[in-house]
Amino acid sequence: MSPRPRPYGLPSLGPALCRFVAAFIVAVALLVGAGAWPAIAEEVRETDYYRIVRFPTPEGEVLEACGFQTMPDGRVAVCTRRGDVWMIADPQSDEPQASAFSLFARGLHEPLSLAHRDGWLYVTQRPEVSRIRDQDGDGEAEEFETVSAGWGVSGDYHEYAFASKFDAQDHLWVVLCLTGSFSSEVPYRGWSVRVGADGDFIPTAPGIRSPGGVGMNLAGDVFYTDNQGPWNGTCGLKHLTPGSFQGHPGGLRWFETAQATLGDRAASILGALPAEPQSRSRILTEAARIPQLQPTAVLFPYSKMGQSASGIACDTSEGKFGPFAGQLFVGDQTHSTLMRVYLEQVQGHYQGACFPFLSGFSSGNVGVEMTPWGEIFVGGTSRGWGSRGGKDFAIERVDWTGKVPLEIKEMKAKHDGFELVFTQPIDPKLAADVARYSLQTYTYIYQADYGSPEVDPTQATIRAAQVSDDRLRVRLMVDGLQLGHVHELKLDGVSGADGTPVLHPLAYYTLNYLPSP
Repeated sequence: MSPRPRPYGLPSLGPALCRFVAAFIVAVALLVGAGAWPAIAEEVRETDYYRIVRFPTPEGEVLEACGFQTMPDGRVAVCTRRGDVWMIADPQSDEPQASAFSLFARGLHEPLSLAHRDGWLYVTQRPEVSRIRDQDGDGEAEEFETVSAGWGVSGDYHEYAFASKFDAQDHLWVVLCLTGSFSSEVPYRGWSVRVGADGDFIPTAPGIRSPGGVGMNLAGDVFYTDNQGPWNGTCGLKHLTPGSFQGHPGGLRWFETAQATLGDRAASILGALPAEPQSRSRILTEAARIPQLQPTAVLFPYSKMGQSASGIACDTSEGKFGPFAGQLFVGDQTHSTLMRVYLEQVQGHYQGACFPFLSGFSSGNVGVEMTPWGEIFVGGTSRGWGSRGGKDFAIERVDWTGKVPLEIKEMKAKHDGFELVFTQPIDPKLAADVARYSLQTYTYIYQADYGSPEVDPTQATIRAAQVSDDRLRVRLMVDGLQLGHVHELKLDGVSGADGTPVLHPLAYYTLNYLPSP
């Protein structure tokens, strides 16, 4: 008879070793009970602070949700890759029901973004920006108008179009994926264009590859996510400005077309044609040679922070969503996660840090929207790509429980290191111990080939950690800062005064520029 199998990974312990282990466990228990051993902090979980509410959808319907818009009457509109727009009648419900969904429009061409203005719902489809409305009050749209169809489509399924909400000048910022995500076969693929509420079409910035979403910060500045591939070593968050070059040269072939479209406005909006970047370089090296080239504001280390960056939502809730007011939340389709982004401006450029925030979504996250009530709607699809979330599609809402997690709230660049700002007071003795921190740096090859490994690694030295009197800040003095590198910070054992551990003891700061002393 064969021996009884043991559970995988457990060794066979002899009687003497078993007695020793048992005695050791008892001794540790006595020491802890006597107060001679530091108490082990209770495990903390993301769901202690933020919960995911899942919305059941109408039976037989496929709601691959990619865009949301809160309506003036309190409903939430959602658009799907299948060409539908639905309304959710009770979006704040603690126990959502499928009956809350009603069909508003059908037959659109892959709408991915929604915005509202003057009674119209603006829908960004693959070939155009349209506007639709329910004029007779029966709950379904019967008026459909083309606002702008200034760009081209070839039929390639990658030619996505995402749009922001309206900016202060009543423009939507649209980001257009390359044909096949590799080349630009029809006009303005690989560009950001602006579309006015009145239909004004403004080619604005070339250099885009494969966007996953576009949104604004509190200041109204526009950002989009671009994904790993040619000229993108990893996914990242990029700042859009008129006349900037975002890094991929494929769309530059339409520069003269854009100049002709803009006419007298071309010089003030686009400026001069950017030079072609040199492959197998580094992005800061090329930015020194190409003034229009905008370095990626925040690089998302591949696999560590996701693999397909998507929608963007700014926390405009003024504290209703917790301690991260004004920060950005960014989805990832492959990992089915939300990450958090802190931004600052240094030498006139945005840069900053990304942090893990929340995992466990049901499908591949694409649409991300902050509501006026301080909740985040997240829409998912896995069609065409895999995702850790096992569902084909999902509509979910993230609610703050009211409990504040201990987190690195901000990571700020200093001329000689970084300043960490925490959401709650920390243990000053632990936080002042430089052995509790490690900081490595790396960057990515800026090249025509697909993606990049982490390259040029260095190990920075943290020589001092100074804790503020209010115990909310730690000033890290660092030797070996590297411009153009991600600075990957890991905390080991830093905790709150009550022993609560930092929920996510990781931060990734993209250091493109140094502030003045």
